[in-house]
Amino acid sequence: MKTLFHASDTQLIHAFQEGNANDALEVLINRYKDKIFSSILFLVKDKYLAEDLFQDVFIKIIDTLKNNKYSEEGKFLPWALRISHNLCVDHFRKVKRTPTIQTSDERDIFETINIVEESAENKIMAEQSHSRVRKMLDMLPEDQREVIVLRHFADLSFKEIADITKCSINTALGRMRYGLINLRRLMEEKQIAL
Repeated sequence: MKTLFHASDTQLIHAFQEGNANDALEVLINRYKDKIFSSILFLVKDKYLAEDLFQDVFIKIIDTLKNNKYSEEGKFLPWALRISHNLCVDHFRKVKRTPTIQTSDERDIFETINIVEESAENKIMAEQSHSRVRKMLDMLPEDQREVIVLRHFADLSFKEIADITKCSINTALGRMRYGLINLRRLMEEKQIAL
């Protein structure tokens, strides 16, 4: 496994496809799991949903690799992030088509049911560390928020972001610029409000 740890993505993919090493897939997953999960989480804004989609991403990756349908177009990470982005979009499309069941005060019934509760201490710590950033990111237009998340949380280049979002590099750069301008404006407004 030590030799696999230093192998390139392409070498790991070939090792997995040839059936020589299941450890190759483990190294590949561990290499990129944080970036893929954080990009999903910032798009869907729900930890449990993000975990489900994260698993779906890797199931799709494994199926594609096993069936030798993966074509080496460049880097593995942008390809994996494109899959995760597409699964998030598919999820939101499905949710739009699903009717909501509302309570008498017109709230979604699934928002009122809490099956699994986090500990209060963990919940407070998580809210304090991420709450302000998420609120401000949520106020941005979707296209600007997506570029910021992919750039700052997944460490993608603008070329990779353009490929994933199916736009030109200049458009991705423009969305980033306007997103940062809007974030700065929101921060200034929030400072005045405090």
